[in-house]
Amino acid sequence: MEKFAFLDGLVAPLDRANVDTDAIIPKQFLKSIQRTGFGPNLFDEWRYLDHGEPGMDHSKRTPNPEFVLNQPRYQSASILLTRKNFGCGSSREHAPWALEQYGFRAIIAPSFADIFFNNCFKNGLLPIVLSEEVVDYLFNQVRQHEGLHLQVDLVSQTVSLKTTGESFSFNADEFRKYCLLNGLDDIGLTLVHAEKIREFEQRHIAARPWLAAVI
Repeated sequence: MEKFAFLDGLVAPLDRANVDTDAIIPKQFLKSIQRTGFGPNLFDEWRYLDHGEPGMDHSKRTPNPEFVLNQPRYQSASILLTRKNFGCGSSREHAPWALEQYGFRAIIAPSFADIFFNNCFKNGLLPIVLSEEVVDYLFNQVRQHEGLHLQVDLVSQTVSLKTTGESFSFNADEFRKYCLLNGLDDIGLTLVHAEKIREFEQRHIAARPWLAAVI
């Protein structure tokens, strides 16, 4: 998992509340358990005017010119600004996969669905909770300033506006923060103790040599 400490990123505004995981990555794209290839189908039903299926050539599809991610000013955005209860619905881990593979590293909203919130941290995404008043203010800033960037500092737990110098604090669980700063998902956390695991296995087999044939 890629480490996350600091991000200076272009902001894309998705002005919708209660965005569920089926909107983030529609159900027809869940057939694969490979953790690659989901970025082109992020927000598929909003992003394209035609229906998408796995394996389609996206260059031949019809983009929806009204959808925010198709607008030139938001190309290469790495921060998604959205409304309350983002990521509600089913608990598919494909949703953060699609967001991360599109290019987002941070999502700012007044609230998130719990399971989606947890899945983000396990996949290198930083979900940031700010008040509705601050989110409203950031939406206005994005509309007024084309190419608006925010600076996200996980170490200091702040989101800063380069245009005004304002800074907004957010909370971050210490363990999740540690994992993101060090790029550790569940497997990575286990591998931190790889040497101790090997030593235990060696002691275990030495005490029970008949297990060697089974292993």
